[in-house]
Amino acid sequence: MTTATNAPPSPPTAPKPRSSGDQPTATDLLAAAVGAVPGGAARPGQQQMALAIERSIETGEHLLVQAGTGTGKSLAYLTPALLVDGPVVVSTATLALQSQLVDHDLPRLADAVEPVLRRRPTFAVLKGRHHYLCLARLDNSAEEEPGDALFDAPAPGATKWLGEAGRLGKQVQRLREWALQTATGDRDELDPGVDDTAWRQVSMPARECVGANRCPYGGDCFAEASRARAREADIVVTNHSLLAVDMLAGRHIVPPHKLLVVDEAHELADRVSSAAQAELTPDMIDRAARRARTFISPEAYEALAEAGDALTVGLAEAPAGRITTGLPPALSGACTLLDAATRTSLDAIGDIKADDPDPVRKQQAKAVLDELSKTAQRLLEEAAHDVAWVEKPDVGGRRALVVAPLSVAGTLATHLYDERTVVATSATLTLGGQFETVAKTLGLAAPDAQDGDDGDWHSLDVGSPFDYGRQGILYVAAHLPRPAASGLPDAAGQELLALVEALGGRTLGLFSSRRAAQQAAELLRSKTNLPVLLQGEEALPLLVRRFREERASCLFGVMSLWQGVDVPGDSCQLVVIDRLPFPRPDEPLAAARAAAVDAAGGSGFASVSVPIAAIRLAQGVGRLIRSTGDKGVVAVLDSRLETARGYGPFLRRSLPPFWYTTKRDTALGALKRLSET
Repeated sequence: MTTATNAPPSPPTAPKPRSSGDQPTATDLLAAAVGAVPGGAARPGQQQMALAIERSIETGEHLLVQAGTGTGKSLAYLTPALLVDGPVVVSTATLALQSQLVDHDLPRLADAVEPVLRRRPTFAVLKGRHHYLCLARLDNSAEEEPGDALFDAPAPGATKWLGEAGRLGKQVQRLREWALQTATGDRDELDPGVDDTAWRQVSMPARECVGANRCPYGGDCFAEASRARAREADIVVTNHSLLAVDMLAGRHIVPPHKLLVVDEAHELADRVSSAAQAELTPDMIDRAARRARTFISPEAYEALAEAGDALTVGLAEAPAGRITTGLPPALSGACTLLDAATRTSLDAIGDIKADDPDPVRKQQAKAVLDELSKTAQRLLEEAAHDVAWVEKPDVGGRRALVVAPLSVAGTLATHLYDERTVVATSATLTLGGQFETVAKTLGLAAPDAQDGDDGDWHSLDVGSPFDYGRQGILYVAAHLPRPAASGLPDAAGQELLALVEALGGRTLGLFSSRRAAQQAAELLRSKTNLPVLLQGEEALPLLVRRFREERASCLFGVMSLWQGVDVPGDSCQLVVIDRLPFPRPDEPLAAARAAAVDAAGGSGFASVSVPIAAIRLAQGVGRLIRSTGDKGVVAVLDSRLETARGYGPFLRRSLPPFWYTTKRDTALGALKRLSET
C-alpha cells in the first residue's frame, strides 16, 4: 500500500497533438459532432469546456471543470481528446456512463468527425480482468468442489444447497456453450446473465492469473485481447476502480497515455480508498484453504482452518465499528495465527514453474494466500495511516475485519498526475462555491491565485444551460424541529404528506436511512391512494421505470437513489430530502478522518463531515432538473440548512441556484399549480 503524503504532483508533460496536415481544432470537431444531430448546436458551456481542454493539451496543465447537468460534457471532452497523439483514457465512476460512452456517444462521434479528421477514430472499453471469461478457469470449473463455489451457502447435504448446486451447474454449462460463440468474453454481452456465484467459476481475478506466457490458453485470452485492442485505440474508456488498481499496481494495466479524462471525478477518491481497502472473513480463509489443500500438508491445512475458527470467535466477540485502541486480543491472535499459517503454506507451494502440472490452480492458491498474509500483517502493524474496523451488517450478511487508508490524497498526488495531463470533470466539483476542497481530496495543492491558476492546474466552472432560478424552488422547512432520533419524525412526516398531496404524487423521496424511507412509505400508503414505490421491494431499474411511467407515483429510497435516478419531465416534480446527509458516526473512515483533523487542532466536522454532506446534497438536489423543460420543487425537511449559521450557507452555496424560500405556503402553492398542468 502507498502511504499517504502531501507530496505535490510531478509537472505534467503536455500531450502531443496528432500531426495530419491541416490540423482541425476542438471547435471544428465539436461543431461536426453537434451538427450531426438534427437541430443540434453547441452550447456555450460545452464550447468553453472544449476550448479549456484544448488549452490543457497544449500546455500540459491539469484542469478541473465543473459542468452542470445538461452541459453536454461528454462531447466537450471527447472532441479535443481526438487531437492527442496516442491513446486518451476516459475513466467513469459508473458502468452506466461507461456503457453510454461506448454504445452511443463514441459511435455517433466517430461517424460525425470522420470527414473532418479524414479518418475514422477508434475506441475501446477496458475493464478489470474478472469481467472477462477465462478459458483456463472454465476448463477447471468442472473439477471444482461444490463447497468452493458455494462456500457461503447452506451446509452441504441440505436440500436447498443441493438445489443451488444444480442451478449453478446449469449456469456453468450455459457459460461453456457461450464460450464457443462469444468474440469478446465480456460478461456484459451475456444475455440473459448469470449470478455472481456462477461467474466466479469461469472468471479470473488479476491476482490469480498466471500470465499469458504461462497459461495454456494465453494465446486465446479474452482479457489480453481487450488490452491489445485498448493499446491500438484512440480513446480507451475504463472505470475508476480499474484506474485505481492501475495506480496502486504501478501503472501497467491501462495503456500508456498522455491525457486522462476523469468523469464523475467527485467519486475518484472513494474508489481509490476502496481499491486500497482489504478485509478478512472466515469464509475467505476457508476458501483459500480449500484451494491450497492439494499443494500443502495436512498440518498446514489444519493451521489455516484454526486461524479461520479464531477469526470467527474474534469477530463474534468484538463490537461493530472502528477500532481505536489497537486490535482486541482475540482478533490480534487470529491475525497472528493467520500470518503464520499463510507463510507456511506459501513456502510449501513455492514458485510457479513452467513444467508444473497445474499452474493455474497453483497460482490461484498462492494468490489468495498471499493476499490473506499481507492483510493480516497490515492489520497487525496498526499503522497510523490506516483505519481498521469490524463490520457487522444489521440483518444477515457476513462479518468482516476491514482495514483501509486514512487518506488517499498522497496516493493520488504521487500516482495520478505523473507523466500525464489530467482533466477532472463533474457536475459537483465546487463546494461552497470553491474548487479547493475537492482539489485537495484529489491530491492537488490549493492554488495561490484567486482565478484558480498556479501554473500546475487551473479550474473552470462552465455553469449549466438550465435556468434554475426560473425552473425550480429550493424550499427549506425551517419551522420544523431539528432532527434528532433516527427514522422519520412525526412533524417531518406530516410535512412530507402535505407536500406530496399538494402535487398529487410525482415525488422522489431521498432518505437518510432505510427506516425513514419505510416509515414515509407506510405513512403515504395509509393516508393516500397514490402508488408508493419503495427501494428494496423490487429491483431498482424496475422501480425507476414504473416511477417514470406512472405519473402519480412516488419513489422512496436511500443513498443509491441520490445519484442514480435520471427522470426528466413531469414524472418527477418534487424531490424531498428528509435530513442533511452528514456521514453517520459509525462510518469508520469518515469518523477516523474527522478525528485526525481534530487531533491536529482543526475541525473534523467542518473539514470532513460538511464536505461529504455538501457533495451528497448537491447530487440529491440535482435529481430535480434534468432538462430545459423541467420544473419543480426541492423540499429539505431539515431546518439546519437555514438555521445553522456555520455550515448552512456553505451547503446552500454548493447547490444549483434555485429560487430559495422557507415559506411553507409558497412551496405548497407552487406544487398545487404544477398539479394542474
